[in-house]
Amino acid sequence: MRIVITGGPASEPIDQVRFITNQSTGELAVKLAQSFSAGGHQVDLFLGRGATWRLESAKFFQTNEDLYRLLGEMTDREGVDAVLHAAALSDFGVAQAALSGRPTGVAKISSDAETIELQLVPKPKLIRQLRGLFASAYIVGWKFELEGTPDAVVKEGVQQIELNQTDACVVNGSAFGPGFGFCTAQGLVRTLPTKEALANWLVEFMPGNSTASKP
Repeated sequence: MRIVITGGPASEPIDQVRFITNQSTGELAVKLAQSFSAGGHQVDLFLGRGATWRLESAKFFQTNEDLYRLLGEMTDREGVDAVLHAAALSDFGVAQAALSGRPTGVAKISSDAETIELQLVPKPKLIRQLRGLFASAYIVGWKFELEGTPDAVVKEGVQQIELNQTDACVVNGSAFGPGFGFCTAQGLVRTLPTKEALANWLVEFMPGNSTASKP
């Protein structure tokens, strides 16, 4: 099988030397890639440049747009069997930086500035574009939540599937509790205690079922 895996953090520039980003190490994506490679599958791994976990074979992206471009440049996308979209992409971009209330377009904001105000605006969701890129692939999204109940997080995972035409969603975070939950449109299918357990289970799960027969 050919598997596409995304992981690590995207970032958004404030000026030409500074950026805002997410707290993501890329560990899960690397472990997924290692498990699928060990299982004999072809893996295309895309990691945010800020990832501290890395593989030599990975391709690196900075922004959401960089990742979309790299995915779009892939040859034989119709041959991709599954997409595991675990990247921590940017939900917001910097529309404007202001010094003491005045917009600035300088290449590097002075470190002597007393007050810097950032205007953040929502960014388009890349997950909503994955089905257009990988029409026949089994697409798995991720949902990380810190507040709420496990049932509410599972519900959000199901909503993600319905809104984005994906096939499954992995949920985790303190709202869900320890470990990971694998959800389909029907709800929670399986819980896994660790990243390693999740990666190993997905390797067994993916080849054993056709796209049409996934639960």
